[in-house]
Amino acid sequence: MTTFLSQWKDLKVILSHDWLTGMRGGERILELLCRGFPEAPVYTLIHKPSAVSDTINHHHVTTSWLQHIPGIMKNYRLFLPLFPSAIEAVNTVEADLLISTSHCVAKGLKPCRNTRHLCYCFTPMRYAWLFYDEYFGKNPLKKMALSPILRKLRAWDREASKRVDLFVTISRHVQKRIRDFYGREADVVYPFVNRSYWTPDPARCPGMIRGRDMGTYDLIVSALVPYKRIDLAVQAYARLGYPLIIVGAGPELHRLRKLADQAHATREKNIQFIGWASDEHIRELYRHCRALVFTGEEDFGIVPLEAQACGRPVVAYGRGGALETVTEGITGVFFYEQTQQALTEAVERCASLSWDPAAIRINTEQFSEEQFIKGMTKSINKCMNRR
Repeated sequence: MTTFLSQWKDLKVILSHDWLTGMRGGERILELLCRGFPEAPVYTLIHKPSAVSDTINHHHVTTSWLQHIPGIMKNYRLFLPLFPSAIEAVNTVEADLLISTSHCVAKGLKPCRNTRHLCYCFTPMRYAWLFYDEYFGKNPLKKMALSPILRKLRAWDREASKRVDLFVTISRHVQKRIRDFYGREADVVYPFVNRSYWTPDPARCPGMIRGRDMGTYDLIVSALVPYKRIDLAVQAYARLGYPLIIVGAGPELHRLRKLADQAHATREKNIQFIGWASDEHIRELYRHCRALVFTGEEDFGIVPLEAQACGRPVVAYGRGGALETVTEGITGVFFYEQTQQALTEAVERCASLSWDPAAIRINTEQFSEEQFIKGMTKSINKCMNRR
């Protein structure tokens, strides 16, 4: 079982997470913390047991009053303005340390007096501080209606940040946001990729491989939402004609299919949407793709690391967390403008280079579970020893 420093074995810890409705990157972090602190209760807005791991479900999970609203699991995002009051109304037990894993309101949980608070912050609220159009669209009436709500959310978010004794975050990219929006410094502890699961094809021979010989298709693994800019890849690959497999689902699926169908009307079909896939299927897709394509600006981005752990290069938009996980010319290539031309040139450059799958995989060593535990242990020490 994963444990943190033995000196904290008697530490009474409580955990806080925004909501438990699926197993994404944030929930994998929480899962590891649950393994490290097996007696810690978990506090969250809503909890869908069938959607999260047994490791999390084995902990005592306390939810907010939002849990009792009919249909909340499908429509919880509609209740965003109520999230702050809901998390603040949750009663907690006495503890030495609260560890919140937060991209929304989990850091706003009010623990008992004298409880230290370490926040592992995925990002300040993206929809309140950044990327407004990507989340809510460009409708001016909607923008007018939501503007005062988002202004209140920003004010609450800034005030709630004062309850945190120590911020830890996922990248230098988000570290700057915390400094800009909260006026606080933060440690950086990178999320981890499961290197024991995401591995190269054992049947493949090691050594340098020409990019165009790496595989017979390029790959996208992503939620299909506007800010991911999957439309850019659909348009670029419609012109390239090279096979592209897109794994994922979301509100953009219909629009993206329509874009692809329009392109296929005049040329051979080369873009395939397969919906969500199991980890086993995705691993096989990683292992045999020519390259992973990553078109959005992310706070960190675990998918490029999964592909690299499988020995595959990444074509990534050169902003955000990708700049900290992809190394130009060794594990992938960047494009710096979100245009069809820039992406097309990067894809063609990736195909023209030679790649060493072993060297690509080595890059992921700094993002291992062991490195995450080491970094978090250091930050827990700092938080508990701070005056």
